Amino acid sequence: MVLGFALAAAVAFAPPAAAANGVAEVKIENYKFDPPELKVKAGTTVKWVNNEKRASHSVIWLGPGGFESDRMFPGESYQRKFDKPGTYPYSCGPHPEMKGVVAVE
Repeated sequence: MVLGFALAAAVAFAPPAAAANGVAEVKIENYKFDPPELKVKAGTTVKWVNNEKRASHSVIWLGPGGFESDRMFPGESYQRKFDKPGTYPYSCGPHPEMKGVVAVE
């Protein structure tokens, strides 16, 4: 339990992701978003890359005005630019147990 708390604290206070050329990446592997929580600065583009061997995934935005990306098959990607600060939770359309969040400052 202590390790879980330490991990949660590390994620909660992690500095914004360094974005090469204004792009931060989320890998999709083993039916998980990696990292599951990403903190970026406004103006950053986040790119999700499907590194699975056989499964397709999508990014579905939760909450008001939510929408779903096209399916990403192995080797494909999807990206979105975040201009406004806020918290943007998402999951995978075909695999709702996969969850993630982008925190924009």
